[in-house]
Amino acid sequence: MDWATILVAVITAGFAFLGVYMSNRKQAALMAYRLEKLENKVDKHNSVVERMYKLESRMETLERTLKPN
Repeated sequence: MDWATILVAVITAGFAFLGVYMSNRKQAALMAYRLEKLENKVDKHNSVVERMYKLESRMETLERTLKPN
């Protein structure tokens, strides 16, 4: 084989690897961003659930207090 052919193949493989690496890195960053946004939504939902639980407890206490004998 000719050295020039081997050199061209190695350079081509290097650029292919670099392209795959950069693409994979960008995809990982996008997934991390989406996961962070999803975590924020879940935290907000859990906050609402906790507040509703407290509100229901307070309402139950008020109903027992106001209930006629």
